[in-house]
Amino acid sequence: MILPCFDPATWGPSLDAAVHALSRGEVVVLPTDTVYGVGADAFQPEAVARVLAAKGRDRQMPPPVLIPSVRTVDGLARDVPAPARALMEACWPGPLTVIVAAQPSLAWDLGETRGTVALRVPDHAAALALLARTGPLAVTSANRTGQPAATTADDAKVQLGDAVSVYLDAGDSALGLASTIVDASGTALRVVREGGVSWDQLVEIVGVQAFDEEAGA
Repeated sequence: MILPCFDPATWGPSLDAAVHALSRGEVVVLPTDTVYGVGADAFQPEAVARVLAAKGRDRQMPPPVLIPSVRTVDGLARDVPAPARALMEACWPGPLTVIVAAQPSLAWDLGETRGTVALRVPDHAAALALLARTGPLAVTSANRTGQPAATTADDAKVQLGDAVSVYLDAGDSALGLASTIVDASGTALRVVREGGVSWDQLVEIVGVQAFDEEAGA
């Protein structure tokens, strides 16, 4: 079902429905500042598997994890490099995903992560309101693999259909562009994908020396 999520004064019932669906291990579509995302409780492995199945992905492409604030990072990640933390502080909430080493004690299964986790704080009021109630959600773009990312709830429903229990509709995505992904799990930062945060913006925050030799190529 598609539920309205435009106004904080009236979106309570819609968020309630999404929270209840997530608690049952179901899959929801939510608005973010980049594109719509499809997600589930990050700590329910069967629910995460349903997200990957809905998207048509296997375990080799684990989903990122959306979190409510930068304060959540240290509960999920370890040995976060100073440049990565500087990017988080400067760009969150916003269209930047940072890959870091995951806490080894976490009881989750996101797929073949090789001990890492990709984290982001979205700059969208409805998404943050949902995350404040649910905690970390495993979320990837709301589309079938190989198809354009959904920028409306209707777009997402056309592609994902009944694999999703609740679609939160907040209108057109503000940015309509995927997040930039920076890998901070190695000895130097590496840009995996350039999106909502440009290379020049990254360099302005941490300097070019924080990146490996090919990062800006």
